[in-house]
Amino acid sequence: MRTRSEGCYHPEEKYRGCEHPLRARAGMQGAFSMSSRISDILLFLSALLLIFFIGNSMLLSQMVRIPASPSPQVKKDPSAFTIARLKYEGGGDWYWGSSAIPNMLKFLKENTNIPVDENEVRVSIMDKELFNYPFLFLTGHGNIKFSDEEVERLRTYLTHGGFLFANDSYGLDKGFRREMKKVFPNNELVELPFNHGIYHSYYDFPNGLPKIHKHEGKPAQGFGIFYENRLAVFYVYESDIGDGWEDPQVHNDPPEKREAALKMGVNIITWVLEN
Repeated sequence: MRTRSEGCYHPEEKYRGCEHPLRARAGMQGAFSMSSRISDILLFLSALLLIFFIGNSMLLSQMVRIPASPSPQVKKDPSAFTIARLKYEGGGDWYWGSSAIPNMLKFLKENTNIPVDENEVRVSIMDKELFNYPFLFLTGHGNIKFSDEEVERLRTYLTHGGFLFANDSYGLDKGFRREMKKVFPNNELVELPFNHGIYHSYYDFPNGLPKIHKHEGKPAQGFGIFYENRLAVFYVYESDIGDGWEDPQVHNDPPEKREAALKMGVNIITWVLEN
């Protein structure tokens, strides 16, 4: 009789007539089953390795395709001048003239020594950034409406060194005068005489504001609100300097009219910065 150690159940030996053939077959089947399990495990491990290498290759290729992060932007000069467009409610188109401010800033940079940030800023009266911008530009057609909170905050802004340049693009006059009366109930909009410094601060305008667009055919007028002898608000009526700042093809204004509008813009800005 062969013992178990003689190999009747060894998977690498052929059946050699063990005295219990059924048990021998069962043992061989068990051995084959074990071998099959080992093969399955090896196959599984191979698959894992393949997935690992494929995954790493895909990740690497994705990493190669990812563009490098842009270099940090250079911090803007905090002393550089810019114009903040004032947003308002009421129905008027505060956004009128998208090329006006960039053109004005470009002209200012090219013709003066004032450091200029050519990026237009847009703020509303209640924005926390409002007091970062000492020069506001308000323009458009139609109605303007300030809330009670906006009236109070705009008054605070203008009485603490801020300046508002308002340009009537046509149809703004009634709403603007009404709302400014709320802001300054005891200060009137008064017409500035032609000898006021704003007409002579950089370029000379002996006859006051240039007439850019016809509108109702009235003479161009410049009005101001003074607070403690400082010009806090300058309102341009029947002139439309803002339209004169725009690209030539927008209104097809003659070059001399556009130049006059841009030069008057320089005067307004330099006067504000120096006074």
